[in-house]
Amino acid sequence: MTVRRLGVAFLAVGLLALGGCATAPPRDSQNICQVFAQYPSWYRDARATQKRWGTPVNVLMAFVRRESDFRAKARPARPWFLFIPLPRRSSAYGYAQAQDPVWKEYRKENGHWFKSRKRMGSSLDFLGWYTDRIHRELGISKWDPKHLYLAYHEGIGGYRSGQWRHDRHLLQTADEVDHLAREYGAQLRRCR
Repeated sequence: MTVRRLGVAFLAVGLLALGGCATAPPRDSQNICQVFAQYPSWYRDARATQKRWGTPVNVLMAFVRRESDFRAKARPARPWFLFIPLPRRSSAYGYAQAQDPVWKEYRKENGHWFKSRKRMGSSLDFLGWYTDRIHRELGISKWDPKHLYLAYHEGIGGYRSGQWRHDRHLLQTADEVDHLAREYGAQLRRCR
């Protein structure tokens, strides 16, 4: 009887752990209301992150859309030499494209049980934690998606160096994130 209960407990924990892993991207990622209608738990996760860290839902979701296009197992493309796969240029992984060193730091500060870059809740909490850190260290408003994204992409030290000012492609991407965050914000005000 005890072995049976233990088996049921392991099954329940496994199902709970898999519950946050949506594998298919939303059907309409341009409309945040549709995204949340398809994945209501993502809305709850985003609201919990906003409440904990202060970063608005629309900004968080614009980052996820830009970084992974809502794909749980997103990774940077692997370069090839002829038919030989080369190492990836970055350890970025998951919804938030969190890199290994900063992900380890996040887990160390926030506990590591059930944290996974493939889970939307964990990825959003990571984004909230990191944007809060950006705000504290650089003074960038959590309501400024463009500069938050630049600091997120370049890292805090990279943002301080100012090299991003000369990267036209990155500046264009940050403008796109800013536009998407504002679009998501307007849509959220109309969601039912």
